[in-house]
Amino acid sequence: MILHTTFSAPSLFSCCSSYRALRLHPFLSPKRRRSVTPRLFTVVAAAAAENGVFTSPQTSKSFDFANEERIYSWWESQGYFRPNFDRGTDPFVISMPPPNVTGSLHMGHAMFVTLEDIMVRYHRMKGRPTLWVPGTDHAGIATQLVVERMLASEGIKRVDLGREEFVKRVWEWKEKYGGTITNQIKRLGASCDWKREHFTLDEQLSRAVVEAFVRLHEKGLIYQGSYMVNWSPSLQTAVSDLEVEYHEESGSLYYIKYRVAGGSKTDFLTIATTRPETLFGDVAIAVHPEDERYSKYINRMAIVPMTYGRHVPIIADKLVEKEFGTGVLKISPGHDHNDYNLARKLGLPILNVMNKDGTLNKVAGLYCGLDRFEARKKLWADLEETGLAVKKEPHTLRVPRSQRGGEVIEPLVSKQWFVTMEPLAEKALQAVEKGDLKIIPERFDKIYNHWLSNIKDWCISRQLWWGHRIPVWYIVGKDCEEEYIVARSFEEALGKAQEKYGRDAKIYQDPDVLDTWFSSALWPFSTLGWPDESTEDFRRFYPTSMLETGHDILFFWVARMVMMGIEFTGTVPFSYIYLHGLIRDPEGRKMSKTLGNVIDPLDTIKEYGTDALRFTLALGTAGQDLNLSTERLTSNKAFTNKLWNAGKFVLQNLPSQNDASWESILMYKFDKVELLDILPLPERWVVSKLHLLIDSVTASYDKFFFGDVGRETYNFFWGDFADWYIEASKARLSQSGSVSEASVAQAVLLYVFENILKLLHPFMPFVTEELWQALPNRKEALIASPWPLTSLPRQIISIKKFENLQALTKAIRNARAEYSVEPVKRISASIVANAEVTEYIMKEKVVLALLSRLDLQSINFTDSPPVNADQSVHLVAGEGLEAYLPLADMVDITSEIQRLHKRLSKMQTEYDGLIARLNSPKFKEKAPEDIVRGVQEKAAEAEEKIALTKNRLALLESTALVT
Repeated sequence: MILHTTFSAPSLFSCCSSYRALRLHPFLSPKRRRSVTPRLFTVVAAAAAENGVFTSPQTSKSFDFANEERIYSWWESQGYFRPNFDRGTDPFVISMPPPNVTGSLHMGHAMFVTLEDIMVRYHRMKGRPTLWVPGTDHAGIATQLVVERMLASEGIKRVDLGREEFVKRVWEWKEKYGGTITNQIKRLGASCDWKREHFTLDEQLSRAVVEAFVRLHEKGLIYQGSYMVNWSPSLQTAVSDLEVEYHEESGSLYYIKYRVAGGSKTDFLTIATTRPETLFGDVAIAVHPEDERYSKYINRMAIVPMTYGRHVPIIADKLVEKEFGTGVLKISPGHDHNDYNLARKLGLPILNVMNKDGTLNKVAGLYCGLDRFEARKKLWADLEETGLAVKKEPHTLRVPRSQRGGEVIEPLVSKQWFVTMEPLAEKALQAVEKGDLKIIPERFDKIYNHWLSNIKDWCISRQLWWGHRIPVWYIVGKDCEEEYIVARSFEEALGKAQEKYGRDAKIYQDPDVLDTWFSSALWPFSTLGWPDESTEDFRRFYPTSMLETGHDILFFWVARMVMMGIEFTGTVPFSYIYLHGLIRDPEGRKMSKTLGNVIDPLDTIKEYGTDALRFTLALGTAGQDLNLSTERLTSNKAFTNKLWNAGKFVLQNLPSQNDASWESILMYKFDKVELLDILPLPERWVVSKLHLLIDSVTASYDKFFFGDVGRETYNFFWGDFADWYIEASKARLSQSGSVSEASVAQAVLLYVFENILKLLHPFMPFVTEELWQALPNRKEALIASPWPLTSLPRQIISIKKFENLQALTKAIRNARAEYSVEPVKRISASIVANAEVTEYIMKEKVVLALLSRLDLQSINFTDSPPVNADQSVHLVAGEGLEAYLPLADMVDITSEIQRLHKRLSKMQTEYDGLIARLNSPKFKEKAPEDIVRGVQEKAAEAEEKIALTKNRLALLESTALVT
């Protein structure tokens, strides 16, 4: 069904020029003038508007952002987000990095959603079955912390509830609030297959996690042991490196005397430390072997202060920096990562002085039970009292804080479960080396290789209640260090226990859960059915095509997925890794609540629209950070409006669908050279430029150069189509000749505009779909329409010819502006060119007159300068193409001479003042160099303007004399 809507004529030409200017144009026929008088137009809007989903530019002044959610729901209801094998069999598959279930949308999410959706929409239009697998992460620490705080507000503690009841409460919270981030991601236009949405704790993924643990353990790659980890005292769990953020904070450097055992009162070593409370865990004092200050003490013993005379060896090691501090290093391997590694290398004991809650233990003697920071204050006071405190200096500390709770993280030796990473890393390194896996941009190859070549074993256990329970069971009454069972279920574990220890054997499960990143590392293949590799999804869609994420988690998540994918499926889980940078504020600072510079994506969408936000984010370069500013957003919102107005112009210049002229429009095809040859020059130019653009943009899409795609398409639409071709087409649309003269412009307008919508759709899905649905004869949604063909014909010579016409037009426009010619005034011109140029410029005389505001009847073509050349403005548009504009046509010569004399006098006064400043010795001596340089530049600019004004005056005065 066709929907007919009526509009008044003044809106017809509101896109690029005023209705009044066109109606009064001198070369319009009376018949055409009457056709644009204020009457009602009947125009065709797409049938999709009838269902209430879409609006047309013909009924709406601008694109309404409120329509975005309605359009999204329509896409989803029509099944466009699901993979379609009708047009191809080679799928494009990408797994969404699962955001935390506790999260709310931030610009980092907006970035990855935008880039991934661009990839998915592009490949969908290319005819590939596309699958974008969405989901959320259970976020062990973050979620448990949120629920614990909620319970605390009710006066309830986690331990009071017990594990089972607490986990039940977390699931209740998840069901109530867990969908927030998902709905916000939908708001960005993410065309995911939501029927395949996963949660890292759902049944399928939980089964995969257990299977992965069991298989790794069976291969001897999982073990239990006591090693140094990042410990969160308030959460009382180990945390990953990614969950530790380092902050520069003001603190103190404490200088403490360590007496040398058996020496005199002057025999002591002074150490400098930022954490004096850890001295109770000292196991040695180290100096550089070549440090002459301390060489006499090497191999002797030092007395640790406040420990009732505990002795530790004084050792030599080249790792000690002689120039740092006092050149003496206390080694506390239980509470410092570097000391821990040094102690393991030298075979020194590990001494822990800290309880899991951050208080000091009995090793600290009188300080036992004190919080670590309280102990620091008391210990320093006691050291001062005993004369062992040398001094305390202000010092900038690099403090490790929990990403979740903000507390200071404690390096602590703790019994945990670990994965041996070296054999897994070796295969992941080979994948990049052999080219099976490509990282974009390539410079991250080195970082990837360095991290995997120096990888440490992975601590995978967490002391939490929310998460995947470690599938390890212990035997009641047996040593849990030695006697444990790894199994896929309680029933399997019990069977194994009873088989080995008798039918009366009883078991209990390890209380720890797995690191959230462990389940995330299985994400690309577990969401497709693994460990059951016979499922249709696994067979059809694995391995996936692409992983897109931020470069900041290249190691913690991406590299682990590669390792796990190769280990469990025998192949890399994806072919490409695309890394984006961080979103920063306009000054290049990282966004943070502390700085108050966080830009909320949802607020941005309300003000600028989703399309403007997406387009802004996508213009960045792979792997590089992007500074986000309101200026960029405002500019791209204007781009959205420009698209809308262009659509309005195209629609309002098409005939109604039952009009006979539609046959003429549909007759035009542009896929063969001979069909291009019959078009007029402006049409040949814009179609050729479009075909070049399609090739370039398609190549950039395939190379993941999304910034290039956006910039090239933007420049073509705004610079070529809107600013030039739409304006040029008005000459064709307004002529009184046969229907074919208008129909060629109508056909080209429609063809170019619909292809622009296709090229921009992956970036700006909402406004492009809305405009597409408003076009007549739409048989399918833009989201599912085929991508434009490449290698279509183009005429480079026609492009050069039209560029000559553009150069001539620009020169005339500049001259009009320079002489302040009124916009409505039509002027005469003599065009001087050779026969070839004259031929094609003359054919487009009407276009030239319209674009340059020339009097159509007063344009003369000649091969030599006109007789009044000395009374004209001479313009050189290019080689073999010049123009002469009679001054008398452009200005009132007498008035202009008077105006320029006044202007010249003022300019000369300003110039003389600048020269006087520069000639002043005091100014040269006292003014800063940049100020002097600035005045010099202003003087040079003023001198140039004076010269130009004098030349113009000379021309006007000579013209006045002749007149």
